[in-house]
Amino acid sequence: MSKETNQQWGGRFSEPTDAFVARFTASVDFDRRLYKQDIQGSIAHAKMLTKVGVLSDKERDDIIRGLSEIRIEIERGEFEWSVALEDVHMNIEAALTKKIGITGKKLHTGRSRNDQVATDIRLYMRDEIDLILSEISRLQQGLLDLAEREFDTIMPGFTHLQTAQPVTFGHHLMAWFEMLSRDYERFADCRKRVNVMPLGAAALAGTTYPIDRHYTAELLQFDAPAGNSLDAVSDRDFAIEFCAASSVLLMHMTRMSEELVLWTSAQFNFINLPDRFCTGSSIMPQKKNPDVPELVRGKSGRVYGHLIALLTLMKSQPLAYNKDNQEDKEPLFDAVDTVKGCLRAFGDMVPAIESRKDQMREAARRGFSTATDLADYLVRKGVAFRDAHEIVGLSVAYGIKSGKDLSEMSLDELQQFSDAIGEDVFDVLTLEGSVAARNHIGGTAPDQVLAAVARGRDLLAARGD
Repeated sequence: MSKETNQQWGGRFSEPTDAFVARFTASVDFDRRLYKQDIQGSIAHAKMLTKVGVLSDKERDDIIRGLSEIRIEIERGEFEWSVALEDVHMNIEAALTKKIGITGKKLHTGRSRNDQVATDIRLYMRDEIDLILSEISRLQQGLLDLAEREFDTIMPGFTHLQTAQPVTFGHHLMAWFEMLSRDYERFADCRKRVNVMPLGAAALAGTTYPIDRHYTAELLQFDAPAGNSLDAVSDRDFAIEFCAASSVLLMHMTRMSEELVLWTSAQFNFINLPDRFCTGSSIMPQKKNPDVPELVRGKSGRVYGHLIALLTLMKSQPLAYNKDNQEDKEPLFDAVDTVKGCLRAFGDMVPAIESRKDQMREAARRGFSTATDLADYLVRKGVAFRDAHEIVGLSVAYGIKSGKDLSEMSLDELQQFSDAIGEDVFDVLTLEGSVAARNHIGGTAPDQVLAAVARGRDLLAARGD
């Protein structure tokens, strides 16, 4: 065991820690990411200890000065991290003591690494959730801009990946917007449960010092201190909840990705992605691969895995803190990085999507996409819906044999299936007529797409985006 480690916790030990065990149990290689939050929490803790009379004003000022200098050293890459000191907390505390003397050893009064790390992670998660919320809004802004441009672009709507009814491209994009709105709400709601302060719970039972947890919470902008010390140091629900929200977000993004991959294929040819978001093949010179949506689609597995990892980590853990909890950080950090990366990629790419309007319209024209419109027309003419359904089915069967879409059939051809069909039937069999007829909130009519875009802009404005 090194002298540094003995100074931190080694008083009751009679032999040094095995070198492999020291490396195996150390977390500094990954938890150093929390240095800003660790210093932020320590400064607030020092201010609180001064308020309650545990530290003098000079000691507080020395601690704040020393921690501020350490932060600058870390950000400049001048700080020497030590595996022997195990984690970010002990590395910073040891450096502080070296810098300002015995006062540095007083900083840990009234707290434990257990409540310290729980506080650091919550501060970190709060910051990262704010960034993620901003990136979701940026992607939504891109979708609104694109949907507004494509508000009347006709494309086939699908069920079972089969042509169903014509819709507008703008309407389809606004479906993505709705998914992301729910994701935003989930992360914003998750943030509420993140923003509870464990500091002051100490190791597990609280502390005998006259601390003021409400004051510390106020300094760190937490909504409140955690209400139970045992739960405060051992709870990782917020991390699990974050990964759950991230998994739903990535699930939505895989749905978007799959459609983008399909639409860029030669078989669909609905859209073009700019070259900067694609790659080529090392052997096939003609290839232009939609790597960004493909990779986002694949990265969902990482986030799903992190959710299961954290659920398994916490399974059956007795109160309070256990060393198992050290394993929460790597999956959580990777989930954060993955979500931010995927959102950034889509936020850059989506506004640059170029539609191939003619290809979309031609695809909507094929596949009898106005069949439901013909059935609705017959119902308005007094035909019972089930009879109308059968009439249209016969018309479609005829179209398949003759190679004609419904809109391409003559009036005589259509009337062989029902004498209720008149000349006005062609008003509903056009693609434009079909989409325009669905002119209600949530419908695909161009006017409704523009109304949905306006509501979306109001939503972003209300968030302050």
